[in-house]
Amino acid sequence: MFRLLRQPYPTDESVRRQLIKATLTGLFVGLFLLAFQPFGLDDWMTTSKAPKILGFGLVTLLVMLADSLLLPALFPRFFSDQFWTVGREIGRTIALIVVIALGNRLYLAWLIPSYISAYSWISMLGMTFIVGIFPTVGAVLLNYIVQLRKYTRAAAALPEHREAVTPREPWQREQISVVRTDDSPDTMLILVADNEKDAVTLPATALLFIESSDNYCTVVYQHGNPATPGKPSKPLLRSSLSRLEAQIAAKPNLVAHIVRCHRSYVVNLDRVERVTGNAQGYKLHLLGGQFQIPVARRFNDTLISQLKSLM
Repeated sequence: MFRLLRQPYPTDESVRRQLIKATLTGLFVGLFLLAFQPFGLDDWMTTSKAPKILGFGLVTLLVMLADSLLLPALFPRFFSDQFWTVGREIGRTIALIVVIALGNRLYLAWLIPSYISAYSWISMLGMTFIVGIFPTVGAVLLNYIVQLRKYTRAAAALPEHREAVTPREPWQREQISVVRTDDSPDTMLILVADNEKDAVTLPATALLFIESSDNYCTVVYQHGNPATPGKPSKPLLRSSLSRLEAQIAAKPNLVAHIVRCHRSYVVNLDRVERVTGNAQGYKLHLLGGQFQIPVARRFNDTLISQLKSLM
């Protein structure tokens, strides 16, 4: 069981999808309470009763937006795919349910100040936790199984691009540098930093991937022939990933298969050796499996289609 809780779980949802989910949930809560008026709401005599009851849905909407948009923005590392697991998703969802209940209880106390007692607070939170934990665990586990089967089966259907290459030496961090090569200028890729001075120049075929972190990008490439590889290099450029992506796109004939696959990664599909999948989605394996690059859901169809044409 503990091993299952440590399994990776997807977090990659678009802002649009999160807004729709929060809006529909808030609307459902508000309309449900308005239609059935449980918990003594039917005996509540007040003016503007319908808008006040719909306010419970608004509280639910605001709590969900804070959970899905504000918290990941404040703590991006904690909510990243790298650390997100089934256990964290279950804990987060249960906490969300309890916070929604607490928020609505505070809203009720504001509407009806006399409706306050220590017992009602404790019983409400306890009942919310007990009622919410079983469907929460079930829904998360079901989604995990569905996503895991979907991506592992789809990835297994893809052939390997080429025989995996095991690097001779581990890659190491390097300072910003220019790769000296005798290759033709027509085959060279030049990536320029924000200051227009620092740059990395390399053969387009040598590029493995580019990773974004805060205001910097790491350009990972491999010296020498893939059949007789040298150590991968990792120079750092102060630049956004979008800026470097635009520089790559300016040479479509040269870098047709160097594409964005994730908000933090641009990858050279010609260097992908195989594809695996887990509940979070596809993983692209490069350089004998030394590098595993995630694929965001919104890139799934187009990227996998491109890989099929290459493999």
